[in-house]
Order: sequence, then structure tokens, then C-alpha cells
Amino acid sequence: MNVTCPPNPALGTNTTFNFTQRMAEADIWNATSGQVQWTKYGGEFIIGGRGDSPTIQSNFYIFFGVVSVIMKAAKGQGIVSSIVLQSDDLDEVDWEFLGGDTTQVQTNYFGKGNTTSYDRGKYFPMDPPQDDFHNYTVRWTKEQLEWWVDDRHLRTLMYNEALNGYNYPQTPMNIRLGIWAAGDPDNSQGVIEWGGGLTDFHTGPFTMTVESVYAEDYSTGKEYVWTDHSGSWQSIKATEGISNAEKVINSPHGLSQRWNALPSGARAAIVGGSIGGVVMLAAIIAFCCFKQRRVGRKENAAFEAEQQKEQLEFAEYKKRMTSGGFGYGNAGAAR
Repeated sequence: MNVTCPPNPALGTNTTFNFTQRMAEADIWNATSGQVQWTKYGGEFIIGGRGDSPTIQSNFYIFFGVVSVIMKAAKGQGIVSSIVLQSDDLDEVDWEFLGGDTTQVQTNYFGKGNTTSYDRGKYFPMDPPQDDFHNYTVRWTKEQLEWWVDDRHLRTLMYNEALNGYNYPQTPMNIRLGIWAAGDPDNSQGVIEWGGGLTDFHTGPFTMTVESVYAEDYSTGKEYVWTDHSGSWQSIKATEGISNAEKVINSPHGLSQRWNALPSGARAAIVGGSIGGVVMLAAIIAFCCFKQRRVGRKENAAFEAEQQKEQLEFAEYKKRMTSGGFGYGNAGAAR
């Protein structure tokens, strides 16, 4: 809050990262600690011994929006699986899962790094998050913040409830996924107790698995600029343009990843629609050829112009029909 933060690269769109199909893109995600194993089940964040804390962080930021993470938390006393949204001035939104607690999930938030109290965290009962994959969603606007598990709404934080808005998370945040050991003996006693006790690393490894991440940026542009030191959402300005993240997503490589991420049924429907379009185009051409034989030389030029127009219109229709299925937003947060 004493110096101006550098501009934050925006997401500026909506997309789904399917980690069961491909590892996190280096242009979009940065490994900040340890190594993540990429398997058919998703990204596996593994603690194999003391000091391990594999974590990835998005290179893009969202300025209000939706983040949905489909994941399975790790088992193990003192082990913490986490989903964190955090800004450069330490606004923060959290999901935290204790490996030794199979009955609930913790939600939390911070504003501007204020840790004068620790009464913001709230626990909610749920089926064991370590046994199955669940969809953990945050919906974030300048008025309110919501936490959802699957289709169940857990919590709403209104802007004025957070120290009259001052501690409300309201600046561009990136996404951080990781696992760490609160039960490491080197941690403070308070952290160890919160985490559920000391971790016996001989019972590991401890694995958190992330299947996919859906991110939707409610703002648009290529980056977010901090205009003062207030840390208020009104002080953040979006710069027009296409973000680097969106360029990567819309590149041929990114389109290929989107195609692979689609369910097989959706891919079959798109292919079927494309084949149907080709058959229809062939029928149009055949009909036009038959019709052309019946027109006189005088009408031929006008007919050919009309035929070309029909073909162009049909090509545009087919393009719209097929391109709609490739949008990451169509996969969305539904689970």
C-alpha cells in the first residue's frame, strides 16, 4: 500500500483448463514451488516428505468473476489442500481442506493483508472432500462474494460486512492451487493445532488432485492498472486490448486443447453437424446445376452471382455452427 503495484496481466475472457487432457500451459501457469504430476486424473500435487509444497499460480488476473475448481483434497493429518485467489495488495479468498478432517471445508477471506483477527473463517459440513471430486466455486462481484460446493450455496459475504468495505477483496486476483503441511514440526504451535496436529510423513505420500479449473473474468482488456494506493476497486482501470492469456487460448494450440477437453458426445455432435453441412452443400450445388441447365444464356450471369451469394451465406452459417462448440465457456463450471 506504499508503492504502486505494476499492471496485472488480465484474463479478459472465460475458459476451462482441463488438466486430465493436458498439463498447465507454461505461458498461463507458473509452478512456484515443487513439481506437479500430470496424469489422466488431472494435476496431482504430492507431498512425499518434509519441505514439499507443490503449488501453481496463474500468470493472469481476474477483476471480479467466477472460479470453479474440480478437485479431490489430500488425506493426512496436518496436510492442507488449498484453492486461493490473491491480489498484489493481499486481498484474498480461500478454500482450505484439512487432510485429517473428513466432515467439512473451510472458507476464508482477507482484505489488504489484515490479520489483526482470525474470525473470518467459516466451516461447512460436506461429504469427505478427500474421497471424491467436487466443484468448488467462488462468484465474486464488487457487491458480494459467494462460495458454492457443487450446486450448494454455502456462504455470502456482502461488501459492507468486511469492515465497511475496506477489508472486502476488491482488487485483481490470480489463482493459486497447492498443498502444504501445516503439521510440519517447524511450524508454530498455533498453525500445527489449526492443521489438525503433527504430520507423520512416513504415512505419505499425500496427494491433492485437480481435474479442471474454470475461470471467468468479468472485466475485459489486456491488463489492470493501479492508479493510486487506495486498494479500492474504483482505482483499478482496465487497459483495452487482447490479453496474452486470451491469445494463447485462441491460438491453434489452444483450440486443439479446447477440442480435446470437450466430452466425446459433444465432439461427435460437432463432427456430425459438419458432415451434415457438407451433405447439404452438395445438395445445394446439385440443385443449382440442374437449375442452371434450364436458364437461358441471358440469365446465366445473374444466376451465377446469386449462386455464389448462397454458397457464401451457407459457409458462414456452417462456420458459426461449428465454432460455437469450441468455446471454453460452454463447458463452464457445470458439474
